[in-house]
Amino acid sequence: MTNSRLTDPEVLEWRFPVILESFSIRPNSGGHGVIRRLRFEEPMTAAILSSHRRVPPFGLDGGKTGTVGHNWIQRQDGSREELDSTATVEMADGDAFIIETPGGGGFGHL
Repeated sequence: MTNSRLTDPEVLEWRFPVILESFSIRPNSGGHGVIRRLRFEEPMTAAILSSHRRVPPFGLDGGKTGTVGHNWIQRQDGSREELDSTATVEMADGDAFIIETPGGGGFGHL
């Protein structure tokens, strides 16, 4: 699954033992950020390669910066594991991988 070519939920769930629990607009992200929540149905190794987790996307022509992204794991037992922009993690049955993409940054003066 990649962000450059968004995989349809049906294809994702057919190919991998995961459920796309939610896919929504990320409020106050500074432009077009989304939140994806994937629930794993069996143990797997998951990896992510993402950007703008520390440095916010810049705005153009006086536009404000977007919000940085955020990756984390919600374990079945309720604990939370923060992830860096690049990470490999072992997922257990029932764990959820949450990806909050950065906002795009603004354009022009408001």
